[in-house]
Amino acid sequence: MKARTVFKAAILACASCQACVSHAGESQFYGLLRSRDLTAFGFLRLDMRPAYALSIEEGTWAIETELGYQNTWALSEEVERYLKSLEPAGRRDLGPEDLQAIRDLPGENYLLDLESASLDVTFHYKLSDEWTGYLILSAVSYQGGFLDSTIEGFHDTFGFSSFGRPAVSKDDVNLIYDLKSSQVTSFGAPTDGGFMDPTIGIRYAGFQLPERWGLSLEAAAKIPIDGTRQLLSTGKVDYGVQASLQRRGAHHALYLNVAAVSYGGAEFPVPQDSQIIPTLIIGYEHRLTERTHVNVQAYISKSVYSDDQTDLGELTSEKYQYSIGLRHRINRFLFTFGFTENVQNVNNTPDIGFQLGVAYIPHAVQRP
Repeated sequence: MKARTVFKAAILACASCQACVSHAGESQFYGLLRSRDLTAFGFLRLDMRPAYALSIEEGTWAIETELGYQNTWALSEEVERYLKSLEPAGRRDLGPEDLQAIRDLPGENYLLDLESASLDVTFHYKLSDEWTGYLILSAVSYQGGFLDSTIEGFHDTFGFSSFGRPAVSKDDVNLIYDLKSSQVTSFGAPTDGGFMDPTIGIRYAGFQLPERWGLSLEAAAKIPIDGTRQLLSTGKVDYGVQASLQRRGAHHALYLNVAAVSYGGAEFPVPQDSQIIPTLIIGYEHRLTERTHVNVQAYISKSVYSDDQTDLGELTSEKYQYSIGLRHRINRFLFTFGFTENVQNVNNTPDIGFQLGVAYIPHAVQRP
């Protein structure tokens, strides 16, 4: 993973930013976008959310809800060539003949065509001035969705490849894995959705650092509630730790989150080994007005797939995603709209993703 290079670049960025950040009175910042990774490959694992910049008063609750929506169209090169050969005949529902044709293609192949909506509700409780506990309850739904036409129109407008989309019916669900470790096929979602595994965690933010700097440490665990469930739970416990560094000014803030998750592995759609998954998030927040801020952040994470499952580089490579978001606060409510786009390895992350969030944060204070 290229995280070491990016980590060094982030440290240099933090250092150089001191010259351009105003030293006026401290303003209140909201922190990074609190969205989870929506990637279909590894979506069920524990993903450490970026830490809050806000701190609530001791003995009080904060509640946040995050609705994430993503569209995934990911396929191997051979499948793309096969689908493009079908485009002149118009759209079609994929069936047994197409499945056999894909399995007859050389090498390993796959196709993921779906949309999903996830809902996370997080309860934060301030145990003391330095410690905060939290509980995350999650649910997800799977469907063909409605974004296919929008994405295809965007590709056509800017001259991008169709990636074989026009050969397949719009707003449909197709899951085809023909990898060396497994063969799984589903025309339609194996489940409409349901509750996912809850996450419990604790955060410590009692470090005494120079003015404008902040540091917090977190530990969390994802607890299976009903064994292995397709597209809902791996049935395994995951553990994670995270360190979050903040540098605040009058109108700007920089963030660096480094996390490592002990992933317990999974059996569906292909067997996955237990392993350590590192993640790096670099972010910037700008205070447009007293209540409205904009966020830009980059997410890098290791794939859950290894050479044991597949030799396809796009599945074993790191995941890269950029996000931009707008935050606005009305009294004690914080509203968020975010947009996420995949970059570099476009076949192992969603084409696009959206985030809508509402948080209730009573008696918020900015930690010095």
